[in-house]
Amino acid sequence: MMILAQNLRESVLQAAIEGKLTVQLSTDSSTSILLSEITQTKKELLSNKKIAKDSSCKITPYDTDNIEAIEIPSSWKWIKLGEICTKIGAGSTPSGGSKVYVSTGIKFLREQNIHNKGLCYDGIAYITNETNAAMANSQVQAQDILLNITGASIGRNSLIPDDFDIANVNQHVLIIRLVNVELRHYVHWCLCSPFIFNQMLSGQKGDKPGLSATRVSNFLLPIPPIEEQRRIVMRIEELMQKIDGYEKTEQQLTVLKNNFPSDMREAILQSALQGKLTEQLETDSSVDELLELIFTEKENLILAGKIKKEKPLPAITNKDVPFDIPVSWRWERWGNLANSIQYGYNAPAIPQGDIRMVRISDIQDNIVDWSTVPYCQISEKEIPAYLLAENDLLFARTGGTVGKSYLVTNMTEQAVYAGYLIRSNYNKKLCPQYLKYFMESPLYWSQLRNGTTQTAQPNCNGKTLSKMMIPIPPIEEQQRIVKQLDILLPLCDNFVE
Repeated sequence: MMILAQNLRESVLQAAIEGKLTVQLSTDSSTSILLSEITQTKKELLSNKKIAKDSSCKITPYDTDNIEAIEIPSSWKWIKLGEICTKIGAGSTPSGGSKVYVSTGIKFLREQNIHNKGLCYDGIAYITNETNAAMANSQVQAQDILLNITGASIGRNSLIPDDFDIANVNQHVLIIRLVNVELRHYVHWCLCSPFIFNQMLSGQKGDKPGLSATRVSNFLLPIPPIEEQRRIVMRIEELMQKIDGYEKTEQQLTVLKNNFPSDMREAILQSALQGKLTEQLETDSSVDELLELIFTEKENLILAGKIKKEKPLPAITNKDVPFDIPVSWRWERWGNLANSIQYGYNAPAIPQGDIRMVRISDIQDNIVDWSTVPYCQISEKEIPAYLLAENDLLFARTGGTVGKSYLVTNMTEQAVYAGYLIRSNYNKKLCPQYLKYFMESPLYWSQLRNGTTQTAQPNCNGKTLSKMMIPIPPIEEQQRIVKQLDILLPLCDNFVE
């Protein structure tokens, strides 16, 4: 439940029982006469043995001077709830407990079914006619009020509809049956008010609050003339309907606020990769020439034996591309741009040494926390193959962090990288931060999901990374895109109300 909407509800109900929500009219009937009529009716019911004998047939209005209560209009009276009721009593658990529940039969209402807006039938239990008959004292009637008296839902109460058929309740629910049922809507809203709720919590001990029938009977209620009760109920229902509408809007705004940073970030990255964040300038160099230089240098490294020759990657067709890009851009596979895609080194950690081993857990907000990076046991012969260099890209290939990436910068110490990471080493004619932003984009994550093996430990291999498609702009526009993203993305990350 939204906090602002709930505060509005409480304010409305508090104003209502203080007489501040309606006007007091001289034409209204007397509250004293209303209470006298209730007393007389209750005496007749007792005389005819239609209600159980008790000691609350006499209503004694209370002076505000003698009680710690809110101020009410002079035409109103303070009474105890039990004085205007024919019954205040809790239900019980049927013999055998939940084992006697049946799939259909008499509704058996429990605390989860009792809500201020009315009964909730989700997960309702049922009992047989025989069980219901054995629990005659806790049978529910139309126009009753049901009140939760234990646990976290204490104070929640439901009005039973006029056309209600039959039900029973458990020991966590109290039946409140009024002498004059015309008061039930007003009494229901009183029970929802902060003033009554404070009476419920007053004097509670321990971590499991609970109410007894006697205590509920002693709740103090402010009673207006019957005509003003009708006006109060009408006004409350009118305002509650508006607050419900406001609550829906509030919920939508909360979702928007919570999702805004990530949603806006994704939208900006998507726009960047579609060429919508920057201008395409005729003065930019040719992306075809850039790619030709990259491929030539890669071929030379293969011929020199410095990197391995890989199997050719599938050509990108028009059916493969997920969206249009500017005419000066080209689609390319990540593996064609990378000089190598290499798995990390599995080495035991040691207390002291010369070489550290970076793990994905050591990377927070695209920065390596060197205070957490352990030293590792690795032979001098193997170090060169795994030593991290400036502008390498690391990629987590397994576990809960699968897909997380890191652009290596500010290498203040010599380090290799852990076995569950992949290092992508690419041609330096590309803008490294542009590649990193690609690895944060919706385009990257959608391709990653399609290539990830969904097991208890999700994992993705170098082949998936190699086949990923990335839009390549001219180098000048790559730099302009990075400059724009460096400005815009922090605005999303730092978004506050």
